[in-house]
Amino acid sequence: MLGGGVIGLCSAYYALQKGLAVTVIEREAAGGDNCSMGNAGMIVPSHFIPLAAPGMIAKGLRWMFNPESPFYIRPRLDPALARWAWLFYRHSTAGHVERTKDLLRDLNLESRRLFAELAADEDFGLAKRGMLMLCKTAKGLDEEAAVAAAAREIGLEAEVVDAAGAARLDPGIKMEVEGAVYFPQDCHLDPARFMSALRRRVLGMGGEIVSGVEIDTLETRDGKVDALAGGGRRFEGSQFVIAGGSWSPSLLRQAGLKLPLQAGKGYSLTLAAPPELPQLCSIFVEAKVAITPMAGSLRFAGTMEVGGLDLSVNPSRVRGIVKSVNAYFPGFSESDFAGIKPWAGLRPVSPDGIPYLGKVPNLPNLIAATGHAMMGLSLGPVSGRLVAGMLTGETAFRPVEQMAPGRFS
Repeated sequence: MLGGGVIGLCSAYYALQKGLAVTVIEREAAGGDNCSMGNAGMIVPSHFIPLAAPGMIAKGLRWMFNPESPFYIRPRLDPALARWAWLFYRHSTAGHVERTKDLLRDLNLESRRLFAELAADEDFGLAKRGMLMLCKTAKGLDEEAAVAAAAREIGLEAEVVDAAGAARLDPGIKMEVEGAVYFPQDCHLDPARFMSALRRRVLGMGGEIVSGVEIDTLETRDGKVDALAGGGRRFEGSQFVIAGGSWSPSLLRQAGLKLPLQAGKGYSLTLAAPPELPQLCSIFVEAKVAITPMAGSLRFAGTMEVGGLDLSVNPSRVRGIVKSVNAYFPGFSESDFAGIKPWAGLRPVSPDGIPYLGKVPNLPNLIAATGHAMMGLSLGPVSGRLVAGMLTGETAFRPVEQMAPGRFS
């Protein structure tokens, strides 16, 4: 199992449940700060519309020239980026949304159920209180109301409320908004606590976690993967899972699969003692910033910066997050964030907004599990459960062919 993030650890946990011997190999040091640690910690059945959707291209072009905007693609001469961008453009259609909405709904609802199962045995801060899509403008509220109507059509719960209604739902925080959409089935948790709990479970069930090893070679023989190697070490096995997030494509290329995937950098800032503390997680709709209470702290997360495997912090993007807060939460000021060190992580983004999860073509003992973008945490348990089922030959809880890693081959 390659990858010590949420997808890799969930896959290891459910594989161990099925009696398989599991070794997890991670490039970070033990318990290191990977992309699963500093995210917004949201579980989002509300996110049934893929990232590749109508209007995203126009928004992206508008944001490209604003250094503090939520979205940016760093221009570079890279055939892989050009291919990804073309595929993203091809899939930003109403037809694509229609074809994929049931899949994303089902994956997120099943993952929510599995989170509840996991939380019954150990407290990692799971809060089943719902989520608010906070709209600063009437136009934003109209657009989110249309999303709410589409959500109800496929059986999800969604309620459109005015500013007073939003305040009643979360009275602990002052808001300056036109209104909101409330998704009661959404949840949130503390991702660091959840990841720590997963590691303990994997180790407690007899799994092995090898840390600080960067795998750079995939060895094949007789039409199967024989071993993974790197850092002076070699790992043999009968079945292999590549869940390396944004670092997955280079290894999968050795397996003959040119996986369209780009790293989308996001940032978060966490206030240990915020001036006000909401009880619900929320999203600033126009600013594309997610807000999550975690015990007594409050996390603000956002941006999608496509610029390769680069974890350096862009101060302009962070400044964009900070500047947006007072517009929605007037009890906060930019000075509240003085001295707060921003966290950065790389989300693996597929061009159609659908994860890659399934067996790699022509290599029956190799599974790819990546490309979850902003829903990695939300889809962690269901992805791990699906991977474990593929390892043991079980039938999935619903058809998942739309996630096939070879769909763009």
